[in-house]
Amino acid sequence: MTSNRRNALMNTAAFVVVVAGMKAAASLIVPFLLAVFLTIISLPLLLWLEKRGIPELPGLLVILIGVVGLWFLLVLLIGTALGDFTQSVPFYQERLRTIVGDAWSWLATYGITIERSMLEGIFDPGKIMKLVTSTLNGLGGVLKNTFLILLMFVFLILEATGIPEKMLAIRRNEKGSLNSYSAITTGVNRYLAIKAMTSLTTGVLIYLLLRIQGIDFPILWGMLVFILNFIPNIGSLIAAVPPVLLALVQFGPAQATVTMLGFLTVNTIIGSILEPRIMGKGVGLSPLVVFISLLFWGWVLGPVGMLLSVPLTMAAKIALSEHESTRWISLLLGSNREVSIYLQQLQTNEGGKVD
Repeated sequence: MTSNRRNALMNTAAFVVVVAGMKAAASLIVPFLLAVFLTIISLPLLLWLEKRGIPELPGLLVILIGVVGLWFLLVLLIGTALGDFTQSVPFYQERLRTIVGDAWSWLATYGITIERSMLEGIFDPGKIMKLVTSTLNGLGGVLKNTFLILLMFVFLILEATGIPEKMLAIRRNEKGSLNSYSAITTGVNRYLAIKAMTSLTTGVLIYLLLRIQGIDFPILWGMLVFILNFIPNIGSLIAAVPPVLLALVQFGPAQATVTMLGFLTVNTIIGSILEPRIMGKGVGLSPLVVFISLLFWGWVLGPVGMLLSVPLTMAAKIALSEHESTRWISLLLGSNREVSIYLQQLQTNEGGKVD
């Protein structure tokens, strides 16, 4: 066996072991990752406060009060609405059964014969409502780790200000020692900030739409839209299912169609037109990689892995690009635009050659 093949097998085996370990320790890794991303978001604010003459500890206290306040507001809003929605599930299930029965009778009048049991199996109210409640309970379960997440956040943000100096010391103050660290923090921070802004706008617009229509629990669905909009490709689609079903149960097919068109309009304007323009050059990942990372991190870490799939993959791509031996993986993960720029750099550099 050649040395290259042996190294490839060892690297593959190590990757499988690491992934298996992450999946087994997901209950601990998920709160840690949430604390890490809270730290990345909050660190620029802490540094800004220090530049304004506010010492580190008072600045940290201000940030911690803000984070805790927003977190508990989120817990209160989602927890209250989720409890009310869970109590109403039996009523919605019964209404869905009635609607399925009416649809079967309507089709029969036009000579379209379908086994009623098959139709009820496709639109099983119990399965549909179970899917909705399990999704909401899964997100609510993350909020239960509040104390652990905030505790990790405090220690991480206290440590974060000293990380650049430690990296410089480890690399003996070499030129470009902080390039990867700066690229990861800047890229992830920018992505999360833009995504939070567009997700909040989408959530508010959907809340107003549902409020005007009179659909139950509009604030719950607005919060769900805000959270799930962080999931690329399919997040907005998943978030649309419960309100559309609820519009169908409450008001019938016409209002459900209006709700569906409202979701489509808002997500097209913000997700397909506004967000790409604000994002500019994008996240530096190919669309296929974004989708695969969504599946991979969702399988390893659950719903939170899907929420953080893009920033996690961005960080991994930047780290891999630092070393010559792993740069090819970074190029595979990158967008076509980045690969084209890299090829142009090779051609312009002295000795660069492209076959």
